[in-house]
Amino acid sequence: MCYALNIPNFDMHYIDQIFDRIIPCAIITPLDCFWEGSKLLGPDSPVYIPGTQMHKPVHWTNLNPLWMLDEMKKLQFMFPFKTLEDYMKRAGITNGYQSKPCLDPADPECPETAPNKKSQQVPDIGAELTGGCYGFAAKFMHWPEELLVGGAKHNKTGHLTRAAALQTVVQLMGERELYDFFDNTYKVHNIDWSQEKASQVLKTWQRAFSNQVKKHLDANGSAPYNLYAFSTTTMNDILGKYSEVSVMKIAIGCALMVLYAGIVLLRWKDPVRSQAGVGIAGVMLICATVAAGLGFCALLGIPFNAATTQIVPFLALGLGVHDMFLLTHTYAELSVNEVPSGEQTGVVLKRTGLSVLLAGISNVSAFFAAAIIPIPALRVFCFQAGILLLFNLAAMLLVFPAMVSLDLRRRRSGRSDILCCCLPSNAGRNKYANRMSNGTAKQTVTRAIPPERRETCTQILTSQNVQNESWVGGNIEVDSDKQCSEEDTLTGCSQDDCLTFSLTQLAAKHYAPFVTRPATKVFGMMILIAVLVGCVWQAVRVNDGLELTDLVPQNSNEHAFLAAQAKHFGFYNMYAVTQREFEYPNNQRLLYEYHDAFMRIKNVIKNDNGGLPEFWLSLFRDWLKGLQNAFDRDYSNGCITQERWYKNASDEAILAYKLLVQTGHVDNPIDKSLVTQVRLIDSEGIINPRAFYNYLSAWVSNDVLAYGASQANLRPEPRQWIYTNDHELKIPKSMPLTYAQMPFYLHKLTDTQEITELIGNVRKLCKKFEERGLPNFPSGIPFLFWEQYMDLRNCLVIALLAALTASVAVVGVLLLNFWAALLVGTSLAAVVLQLFGIMGLCNIKLSAVPAVLLVVSIGIAVHFTVHICLSFVTSIGSRDRRIRLALEHMCAPVIHGAITTLIAVVMLAFSEFDFIVRYFFLVLLCLIGIGLVNGLFFFPILLSLIGPSPEVIPNDHPDRISTPTPPASPIVRRSKPPAPPRRSYKIDNARLHAEPSLTTITEEPNSWHSTQESCIIVQPELKVETTSTCGNQNCSGSDTSGSSRMSPVTSTSHITTKVTATANIKVEVHTPLTIGTVDRSEKCRHTTSSSRRSSRCSANVNAGESSGSGSEPDSDSNPNKH
Repeated sequence: MCYALNIPNFDMHYIDQIFDRIIPCAIITPLDCFWEGSKLLGPDSPVYIPGTQMHKPVHWTNLNPLWMLDEMKKLQFMFPFKTLEDYMKRAGITNGYQSKPCLDPADPECPETAPNKKSQQVPDIGAELTGGCYGFAAKFMHWPEELLVGGAKHNKTGHLTRAAALQTVVQLMGERELYDFFDNTYKVHNIDWSQEKASQVLKTWQRAFSNQVKKHLDANGSAPYNLYAFSTTTMNDILGKYSEVSVMKIAIGCALMVLYAGIVLLRWKDPVRSQAGVGIAGVMLICATVAAGLGFCALLGIPFNAATTQIVPFLALGLGVHDMFLLTHTYAELSVNEVPSGEQTGVVLKRTGLSVLLAGISNVSAFFAAAIIPIPALRVFCFQAGILLLFNLAAMLLVFPAMVSLDLRRRRSGRSDILCCCLPSNAGRNKYANRMSNGTAKQTVTRAIPPERRETCTQILTSQNVQNESWVGGNIEVDSDKQCSEEDTLTGCSQDDCLTFSLTQLAAKHYAPFVTRPATKVFGMMILIAVLVGCVWQAVRVNDGLELTDLVPQNSNEHAFLAAQAKHFGFYNMYAVTQREFEYPNNQRLLYEYHDAFMRIKNVIKNDNGGLPEFWLSLFRDWLKGLQNAFDRDYSNGCITQERWYKNASDEAILAYKLLVQTGHVDNPIDKSLVTQVRLIDSEGIINPRAFYNYLSAWVSNDVLAYGASQANLRPEPRQWIYTNDHELKIPKSMPLTYAQMPFYLHKLTDTQEITELIGNVRKLCKKFEERGLPNFPSGIPFLFWEQYMDLRNCLVIALLAALTASVAVVGVLLLNFWAALLVGTSLAAVVLQLFGIMGLCNIKLSAVPAVLLVVSIGIAVHFTVHICLSFVTSIGSRDRRIRLALEHMCAPVIHGAITTLIAVVMLAFSEFDFIVRYFFLVLLCLIGIGLVNGLFFFPILLSLIGPSPEVIPNDHPDRISTPTPPASPIVRRSKPPAPPRRSYKIDNARLHAEPSLTTITEEPNSWHSTQESCIIVQPELKVETTSTCGNQNCSGSDTSGSSRMSPVTSTSHITTKVTATANIKVEVHTPLTIGTVDRSEKCRHTTSSSRRSSRCSANVNAGESSGSGSEPDSDSNPNKH
């Protein structure tokens, strides 16, 4: 299964079997400079050759091929010794290893013909290795010094004085070559031989080779040298092992996510308002969507590799949970009785859905844009990550809101979080009831001053001791001592909540004011400019490259081998490939010029004469040249005529005669007149083009040694035709060539810059001959692995522009604000530049992986900027006020999202793949830090300076919209209930004007069938006094959703409403009773220009929610005119 010299077919089974066993593998080793190299060649089983030594088994340690041939000739066997002799002469096979020095002259098997056998002196190893070594077939088995010796140092005369490493290479066949080699042989008749089985045989051998070397190392651990073995199969096995999905790591990552979500969303003091359950459910939902997305990728036929299995699940998990925290944060700010129950989930999506959609689409666009970089494995990574993020986005917008709806039903029913089947304690239930009543059902007082200066006072009495009061056309009188702060109103911070720490409170009370300080803005912009300048300087210093050792896990034998090989050798092989649509017979000069042009590539290893090694066409030409010389000699001696040859003609001359009579035409293949008219090759070394493919069939079949050494790999394979001394003149014509290759050895390629320089020079050469009509391309490891760096930066720029354009377009279209989209794009570009600079600072070279992460960073950084921008645009007020509100609202979810992404990324740090740790974990870790700093510091400062205008701009007030005047309602006639008993109440003057004023008024629908609605009917006609008493009855309030029920509570309710005005006014008040017990004292006061009148409005309410759906009856009062 290894490469071995091909031998002629003698049509003698016994002889062919001997040659098959004795011709060894072509092992490239420095031992070939010494007799000890013969020990590697075997054969393992004894071989007996007829002759004088037939009583001794033959090994290469004692084999002298020339002497053996001479001895066999003496036996006068019927054997074509001349053919064998010519074969050995062309291959350079002489006395084998018998004349080479022995490393250990004292070895009993060291031959007497060894130069140092008698002197018993150790040879000069450096002198022997200088210039390389030769195998047993010197003409085709020359191993260059650069291939064998690494870290070499030479003296002034060029002799080797010191070396750091030695290298041995065993070349194996490819699976197709192995299949063809054993096909139609007796060895595979009974095993259903196929190319897949050939591949399995090669892999099994390589694994056995690695295991054998490992056993040797274990048995000789104290050896003075480090010995490393490497095979492509074992490396692929390692990569395959790490390409498998690590269920354990994913499970640990999911568990950490669940634990973090449960801790940060849990409220120990208020289990009803706790969100740990919905958070845990959201994380589990993301885990399920990641699994579904991977399954969908498998259905699409997208292959899995180490990058996709080790990175994609964690990255998708972290980015998906980011959106969940945004939704739960908005859900936490929503009061259950502030919005009708059927609309509460919709309100959450209305407030946050656009942010989730913006971030999700931008993220997916960035991943798909990164697929522009032409690396198949990374394109797979980008496509899989993009698909998983689409699944996460759909789950967050379609499935997770359903979970929120279920959790809302739990909150309305007053059940504990997580253990929702367990009701909270009575104290907890009363606390929750008070919170519902006090936190959301606020009183609205509207005082409208019509142009005629007739005033209207409308009071809606609720169960909270809060009066929000606004004037239209008049001044606002507020007692600021009792006014709830703006921060408390916007963040939903109640007095109980403010006693505990939260990120929202930290942002509202400390961080947001700090960011909006003028000094902070100045220093922030200065720091940003300095950081960008430093990043530009570092980015310029980033070099291209990716070490092969980064692709193999550390502490492995393969990692040590690649490290030593890259350090000491820098050796690679390459092929110059010529293709179809080229007329090979008529363009031979162009092929020679193409081959000779590689002399100008400095990294190509030259032969001993300073030239290039032979390639298939030159070997083909030399073979024909020898045949032509033999024919000329026999023709001049009369051994051959135009019509025939005689018995004394040589086999070479007869073969040349058969070739000369070929016309190259299938319909008329033979023409004996050509014997004197044409030559196999002309004076310039050009093969006769007419019969070129006939000659090719003869050369491939009869000079197999040269054809095998050429590594031409001609396609289609030439026809087989074995020469025999008969009178059959027809030689089959091979098909026109569509593929041929020329091998070259490369050296001194130790870093990416040298390799890319080589690739550029070779590509330029190939393009030059492409323009001259020769279709060609280079092939080899340098071109497969490092070709990406030729256009990597151009592809990176295109991908970055595509991702930035997509993100800006998405933000601009969904926000309908071009300036906001431009600022977001600027911030994203700054993040990319900073990440590029950090890569230079951490000495991370630019390869396809960091390039993809640079593009992907645009999508990930969107999470840190677009939420702040959206909140900023939708707020009212000055830029400073809006940035404070944006930070208050979005700081917590942004930080939680960053932490969850960090938790997912941290799992990559435990990978045994140094490639993943260095190029994914480290870069993503830096990205999270950079994105968080830019999103919460630099970007808010930028918005506070040049941010876009708000979506709503107030006309009359800088920080709020004008209070709308309630429209006059139509007169509604109602039956009057029995007058309730009157009671007088003492008014607590200390509580007059103790409530702050709201800047807006909420217009509720005119329905009294809900505890969450109040109906106001105002008509400037009458003075109304209404007194209602709910005695020892079950006063109830209903919930339109019908999703929660409370047991009835017996209570007494007494409501008194007085309205005083200079005009006739009629007021109808529909006030449903709500949960809880509240003592209220109100006072309404106004002054007119003509007279001063006062009235006092007092109310004492004790109510409990009933299990029924009815509401308190309406009360109509008799008008009293003043």
